[in-house]
Amino acid sequence: MPRPDGLVIGPFTPDALDAAGRLLAARHRIQRLTEPGLSPAYEDDAAARAEVAAITAMDGASGAVAHRGDELVGYLLGSPRAPMWGPNRWVEGAGHAVVEPESVRDLYGFAASRWVDEGATSHYAIVPATDPALVDAWFRVGFGQQHVHAIREVPDAGETSAIPPDLTLRLAERRDIAAMGRIDVSLPEHQARSPVFSMQTPPAVEASVADIDADFDDPAFTTFVVERDGGVIGFAVCCGIEESSEHRGIVRPDRAGFLGFAAVLPEARGMGAGRVLGEAVLAWSRDAGYPTVVTDWRETNLLSSRTWPRLGFRPTFRRLFRAIA
Repeated sequence: MPRPDGLVIGPFTPDALDAAGRLLAARHRIQRLTEPGLSPAYEDDAAARAEVAAITAMDGASGAVAHRGDELVGYLLGSPRAPMWGPNRWVEGAGHAVVEPESVRDLYGFAASRWVDEGATSHYAIVPATDPALVDAWFRVGFGQQHVHAIREVPDAGETSAIPPDLTLRLAERRDIAAMGRIDVSLPEHQARSPVFSMQTPPAVEASVADIDADFDDPAFTTFVVERDGGVIGFAVCCGIEESSEHRGIVRPDRAGFLGFAAVLPEARGMGAGRVLGEAVLAWSRDAGYPTVVTDWRETNLLSSRTWPRLGFRPTFRRLFRAIA
């Protein structure tokens, strides 16, 4: 599939792995000039190649390459995730790299033809947020922004804001589990409504309580609650980033705290409890020796998409989505 400028698009084959690894490493080196908290490991060609190879080894993986003459100047790979994401193909964080952003449109056009023929009509792409031209190229083949991965440095001691006098922050105790179950369900309930319209069914409160109870004593996780008038109105869970299944590979910093969950009861929102919980996780991460903290959110969640940037989180990757309908 040649273009007038000499770009030739074809299927991804194993002989492209070395060049694809070099392209991915180059992309990552550029991204780390803006976000040095990302792992330096993938600046190495061999480590980047291993990331690409891992995608090609997945069942159902396929993609495209772009050549100009004898030089590989772009690649794109998609692979399926669990059925909960619909009939899907994911272009993971290591699943694409190009010399020129515009060529990702040709790569996607080639690869997506096969995906749709195979019945995969929900397409996802994790794209460096630090490359606006690349994000724009994805937008111009029908993608929109769905989710954000973000990072910030931990604050210095004493940098956090004062807790409002009507709120109390403390570590969670077993007596809080029932209240936490209701708060836990309030987040997917919120995201099921406009403008998020998440299709995931919120769990029953009883099921949430049972899950929290089963995991409550896991030492890998720390949970903070906020009280008002003696009742728990919100909670947050933090841990090391290695506990997150979503933040992996080239997307994951080597050492970071992770703000894995935070929610406040609907009737208690706007009182500052979310900020108190977020700052508690930042302080915990600092005291645990992490240099940075990572979190993620749905961009269409109006509350979280405003709360976390106000706490200093900067986007590192944007998860884009396109539905073929």
